[in-house]
Amino acid sequence: MELISQVLALEPTSQVLGKEPIVSFAIVLVVILVIPILFERLRLPGLVGLVFSGLLLGPSGWHLFQSDSPMINLLSDIGLIYLLFVAGLEVDLEQFRKRKRRAFGFASLTFSVPLIMGTLVGLILGYGWNSSILIGSLFASYTLLAYPIITRLGVVNNEAVSVTIGASIFTDIGAVFILAICVAIAQAGAFSLAKLLTLSGWLTIYSVAVVAGFDWAGKEFFHRSGDDEGNKFLFVLLCLFLAAVGAQLIGVDKIVGAFLVGLAVNEAVGEGPVKEKVVFIGSVLFIPIFFVDLGLLVDLPAFLNNLNALKLTLLMIVGLIASKLLAALLTKLLYGYNWREMLTMWSLSLPQVGTTLAATLVGYHAGLLSSEILHSVIVLMVITSTLGPLMTGRIAVGLTASPVADPPPTTLADRDVAQTDSVTIVVPVYNPQTQQYLIEMATLLARQSNGKIVPLAIATAAAHMDAPQLEASVERSERLLTKAAAQSRVLGVAAESVLRIDDAFAQGISRAAREQKASLIVMGWGKRTGLRALLFGNVIDGVLWAAHCPVAVTRLVESPKKIQRILVPVENLTAPILQPVQFAQMLAQANQSHITVLNVCDRRTSSSKIAWRRSHLSLLVAKLALPNTPEIQIIAHENVAQAILQAARLYDLVVLPFIRNRTSPGGLAISDVTTELARQLTCSIIMLGEPQRTQTNVVISNAATSITSAV
Repeated sequence: MELISQVLALEPTSQVLGKEPIVSFAIVLVVILVIPILFERLRLPGLVGLVFSGLLLGPSGWHLFQSDSPMINLLSDIGLIYLLFVAGLEVDLEQFRKRKRRAFGFASLTFSVPLIMGTLVGLILGYGWNSSILIGSLFASYTLLAYPIITRLGVVNNEAVSVTIGASIFTDIGAVFILAICVAIAQAGAFSLAKLLTLSGWLTIYSVAVVAGFDWAGKEFFHRSGDDEGNKFLFVLLCLFLAAVGAQLIGVDKIVGAFLVGLAVNEAVGEGPVKEKVVFIGSVLFIPIFFVDLGLLVDLPAFLNNLNALKLTLLMIVGLIASKLLAALLTKLLYGYNWREMLTMWSLSLPQVGTTLAATLVGYHAGLLSSEILHSVIVLMVITSTLGPLMTGRIAVGLTASPVADPPPTTLADRDVAQTDSVTIVVPVYNPQTQQYLIEMATLLARQSNGKIVPLAIATAAAHMDAPQLEASVERSERLLTKAAAQSRVLGVAAESVLRIDDAFAQGISRAAREQKASLIVMGWGKRTGLRALLFGNVIDGVLWAAHCPVAVTRLVESPKKIQRILVPVENLTAPILQPVQFAQMLAQANQSHITVLNVCDRRTSSSKIAWRRSHLSLLVAKLALPNTPEIQIIAHENVAQAILQAARLYDLVVLPFIRNRTSPGGLAISDVTTELARQLTCSIIMLGEPQRTQTNVVISNAATSITSAV
């Protein structure tokens, strides 16, 4: 009886589990894994789903989480810092330098006009000057959520687009500095000119010290660290949190330091694996938790029953959209852009996500902004983050890239002839089941240019060179190379096998390719497995980041010698799309294959515009002076991926460009057509990736991540 009474006295299981932080953390992980995927299938931004999840899980929904949960608050604070840090880290300094005068001009307009509009909204609603100016600064910045769309369309180099990208550095800096001053004044109590001047002085000194000091320290540390990516990663995180602590010491919010340190280490980190790791950790864990926590703060019943809050929300939405449109219109008149370019600048500057949400939350906790403003900004974020990319995708299709941005097209063979005497194709061999087709592919390509292939095997290094595992790895590599050499002799192409002992496969392949002066790397399609691969990428990702030459990632379902019909889908009508066509032509010459270049346009496109697109695409392809002119097809369809999938049923091979998406500061990238194609195509596929130096503003290889995990 005593035992029964003790059992009955125990708390209910649900209450016990509710007190366990590990249970809450597990629920959050499920949410940030599943919900964004579901919302993106509904054509909604994944971050909207995260905020909605917080609303359902919090006090307004199922009461599973509370907004004052210590665990959630800690992770959310880290996410808030990370959000502004990534915003600074992803500032496109190169685009800013290209168009700095016009970028500054557009930034001045798209910052000042919404700032004035937002300030007037605050004053009309009865807020003081300090709070009203802060509300105005929320309108002033913008988040480049549609960057993956304009990258896919090939219009990043359009002047209006590059000006909009470059202007984001000014709007973000301005919004962050206004936030810092407004919050500091609120904490100091009564406003005085002396306090403002003192704070501005400290803020200026701090900003210069952070940007200049961490920039110098980062370059020095990265130079001395060599290839140790782990130490570089830890150094960047240390800089982030030191800057956040320093900001609080001078009396400004920690997100100011996070943003400045992002700017400071921007060039030191560059575009590569270290930046990928830094952004990845935040974008898959901390930043999503911040959005979930933001949803916990929403009191939906109170918001819906508050007529003033609904009026405020409507006023803010109309004010933001109108002010951004007016700023874009003034820029059009000032610099002579056409209407399509003006509307593209407007749509790109609409989304209010990263800096806006961070500043809103800080202002809310500082008592400057009411819960009504917080709710209104969340609704504003949902609408603009959905409307902006949707409009960009429809408007930017008709843009053209600036003429100076596209170099004269050259074939892979021509590129190599300018540097070496013959074409060299490196073929990493590891999987005996795919090796035969890889060697066949490489020999077909090398035969067209009287080149050679270099079968490459990587043996993983060990601490001791006489270690049994290293000896076994070397023996296995030698067997693979012997088999590859025999296959190439049968196919009539010279082969120079290379065995390399290296710490990692990706670095070994990239270094060996550089040493061999390779013109092309031909790799097999691998699967992403294991926790390390999930967090830090697989071999394909690493090679694509580091390679000095093009990389062809292949998934061959039959012998390359049987390929007779090749499809090359192109998503835009600019010169960069010629690279996959060049590659397909090299393979077609070997097999006397037929090439079709396919472009899918909107279903509502008129017949005259379709004829223009066909003519323009024909002119681009004609510049290559190919021996056999490819067939040009233009299809009007409502779904680009489905149109390509239907057309691909008649082809043996589809050649796709590898486009790495720049993610949003929330880490929730807009899905790419390439991902869906690679997941559903049943014929052979070749993904052609260009060297890292030709990519601009790429952070996470989202396409490769999705592809390798799906196959």
